[in-house]
Amino acid sequence: MHATVGDQLVQHGRVVGQHDKVAEIVEVMGQEGNPPYRVRFEDGHEAVCSPGPDSEIRHKAHQR
Repeated sequence: MHATVGDQLVQHGRVVGQHDKVAEIVEVMGQEGNPPYRVRFEDGHEAVCSPGPDSEIRHKAHQR
């Protein structure tokens, strides 16, 4: 998983009815775009995370 600042991290809901969590990557703390990432969620909360298999990166070049 590789990301750059400005990409979105999407954590998919794990159970029926649970919404996806979308966060903007504000800092890449690993080498060469690898995790961990500092992210900012839509409500302004920031966290450091190492995404698991239920997550995806949406690169800013592909967002519309």
